[in-house]
Amino acid sequence: MIRITRLLHGKGTVSELIKRRKGSLSDVPSELLAFTEANRPLVFWNLTNRCNLLCSQCYINAKSGNSNNEELSTDEAKNFIDNLAEMKIPLLMFSGGEPLLRKDLWELASYAKSKGLKTALSSNGTLITKEIAAKIKKVSIEYVGISLDGVNQKTHDAIRGKPGSFKKSIQALKNCVDIGLKCGVRITATAENLNEILSLLDLTVKLKIPRFCLYWLVPSGRGRELSRSKNLEKSDVEQILEGLYEKTKELDPNEFEILTVDGPQDGIYIIKKMEKENLPGYRDALKLLQLTGDSCSAGIRIANVDPFGNVFVCQFAQLDELKIGNVRDRKFSEIWKDNNNPILSAFRNKIENLSGKCGECDHKELCGGGCRIRAYIQYNDLWAEDPLCPINE
Repeated sequence: MIRITRLLHGKGTVSELIKRRKGSLSDVPSELLAFTEANRPLVFWNLTNRCNLLCSQCYINAKSGNSNNEELSTDEAKNFIDNLAEMKIPLLMFSGGEPLLRKDLWELASYAKSKGLKTALSSNGTLITKEIAAKIKKVSIEYVGISLDGVNQKTHDAIRGKPGSFKKSIQALKNCVDIGLKCGVRITATAENLNEILSLLDLTVKLKIPRFCLYWLVPSGRGRELSRSKNLEKSDVEQILEGLYEKTKELDPNEFEILTVDGPQDGIYIIKKMEKENLPGYRDALKLLQLTGDSCSAGIRIANVDPFGNVFVCQFAQLDELKIGNVRDRKFSEIWKDNNNPILSAFRNKIENLSGKCGECDHKELCGGGCRIRAYIQYNDLWAEDPLCPINE
């Protein structure tokens, strides 16, 4: 995760990080989750594989249907939460599929709160009525990320696979804003919506939504079926980053945040732009990247658990050959701290294994070699170069 706003404006970054590192991680604010420790990861939990939409880029290949008996039961889920609370992880992200389709979400969220865990929700938004928004707030879910894949109904509904989903997602965002529930817009960039990204950012600002998060496509799950014509080129990535960079300079960092996900190299792009323009915050931004270390947090500060209890280094790594365990067999904490696990070891020491342009790059220590899962899917090689990296072309 690259927080472009914090790199450019430097608000509360390095000094806040140092202060927090001296204290407990249990009160780390959401803005600083990139600074969590390897033994206390941010956990993305896919509560269910069920969804009411059929998005073309879905990394978990979620589908409609009845409740799956293979999903973790409520009791198993609570045992999992107990273990996360013992570890004092900084955040538990409820995701899916569509997590609101799981009937015990409210019970699990309340239980997590009782155990002292911070929680957030990742949703397509179509089910977040005013009543549901109020319920989310009541169970103390602190943040809701809602997906919008276009600035208009035509683009969004085509990608999401269901007519009317755009209007419902827009209303969901308004419902959250109206009751003071922190929310953000998320978009996965593809060739289909490339030219709408900055317009969607403008709409986000207009709706008084405080966060805009752009995901670079990792073609896992159903995303592997996308045709080449829908994938971005490196020149597209530069075009988008240039636009986000300029928008970030214009917007008030006290009111709005722009960030990108699944492109650790974006931080390098931003600080190189800052250096070229001789911006006063360049050295602080560089120091921030150096302090956070490996910007690709998979297997280090990010973990994923799928609906069936399987553990992966990140949500895009849900491949049988990259599974590191199952919480039904061992506690998550035991799996995560197993230094003999070859997959965990590989991700935690990946710099030395990088090949191609990533292996030769002078900036690899800062970005961690880009997205390893995207490289693996593209080249069938975990250590190949990130095919979307625009650096050193």
